[in-house]
Amino acid sequence: MSMFSKLKQFKDLRDQGKKLQDLIGGETVTVDKADGKVVLTMNGNLEMTGLAIDDSMLSSENKSELEKAIKEAHAEALKKMQRTIAMKMQQSGEFNIPGLS
Repeated sequence: MSMFSKLKQFKDLRDQGKKLQDLIGGETVTVDKADGKVVLTMNGNLEMTGLAIDDSMLSSENKSELEKAIKEAHAEALKKMQRTIAMKMQQSGEFNIPGLS
């Protein structure tokens, strides 16, 4: 494979990455745990954009419950967003990634 071909491949991958970023940039998922006392929001870049914690969870006796709820909310939001991203990529038909189709 020539150097030119490798550079073109790299550019194509970079272009696909930009398209993917544009495609999922506006996506968000919201998850609540502990009966709605912990609410976490994540965007398509897998960044936590919101975290709401009910005042009743802020006491020292609820510390371990709060920690558990935040961890569970984050894990669930991450899985939901990963599924959303995969679905968007499949629907667009523009991304040729082995194992995705």
